[in-house]
Amino acid sequence: MANAPIIELEDASIFQKSNLILSNVTFTICKGEFVYLIGKTGSGKSSLLKTLYGELPAKDGKVFVAQYDLTDIRRRDIPYLRRKIGIVFQDFQLLFDRTVEANLEFVLRATGWKEEDEISNRIDEVLDKVGLKDKRQSMPHQLSGGEQQSIAIARALLNDPLIILADEPTGNLDPETTIDVMRLLRKISESGTAVLMATHNYTLMQKYPSRVIKCDNGTISCSVMD
Repeated sequence: MANAPIIELEDASIFQKSNLILSNVTFTICKGEFVYLIGKTGSGKSSLLKTLYGELPAKDGKVFVAQYDLTDIRRRDIPYLRRKIGIVFQDFQLLFDRTVEANLEFVLRATGWKEEDEISNRIDEVLDKVGLKDKRQSMPHQLSGGEQQSIAIARALLNDPLIILADEPTGNLDPETTIDVMRLLRKISESGTAVLMATHNYTLMQKYPSRVIKCDNGTISCSVMD
């Protein structure tokens, strides 16, 4: 279903411990959508993302992600939720003591993959998607910043997620590399995986206009860039 909701929030409250960060949060993200998440530092962007992948509890309102009701999710089900979500961070969070292949294999084994052939084939598939199949045996320190972030995106794609949550994925990259990573994320959304990308880069947003969710004054607003 082309317009199936992957994320659906209605009158939700976002908390950081006991502090109310955002209230009356209502928005929907559907299959294959690309959506920006913006707002000043401290406005609640990261807390919202952490709630969506189950690191912070969803306490009230309606919060559905990948068909999981996060206001009622059991702790033991959070790993299953996260298999349906790809997460990309600003600082890549690769394991620097092992190769690209070993980084990706680690995630697959941690999420239940066991067959050697299937693991190897899936690593090939995601590296091919990000254009880095030839970097399989490289160590992270041998890669450029853009290549490291592309490997982090490949890692996020391993379990064929319904949505990628990207928290400032271009924050540590130069302008040219930023464009490369942005094109990759847009291509991923066009292939059917929704992308929610937190960013401060308004130049990038003007170059690649899309729907915007803005955190401001303890709540959110939604708009569409022309």
